[in-house]
Amino acid sequence: MTSKQRAYLRGLAVNLETILTVGKGGLGPQVVKEADEALQKRELIKGRVLPETCPSSPREAAEAIAAATRSQVVQVIGSRFVLYRRNPKQPKISFPR
Repeated sequence: MTSKQRAYLRGLAVNLETILTVGKGGLGPQVVKEADEALQKRELIKGRVLPETCPSSPREAAEAIAAATRSQVVQVIGSRFVLYRRNPKQPKISFPR
């Protein structure tokens, strides 16, 4: 992913609601399953790590979920992160030229 594509995705993510929360249970199979299903439907998702209860840092959690779902980390800011995975059958996000 190029830096311009990453910047475009960051711009799209500003208006997204946080749909994935990683809490005291950590990165269990349920969190990975939720992320995988959301990426399949939306391609771009925003997640949050509860810093007071989660054993992982936001960066570690985002990278672990990205590896498990074959997605890419777009950004990590504070306790929030954004993941992207293109849907090969029905892409929803098209990058500007």
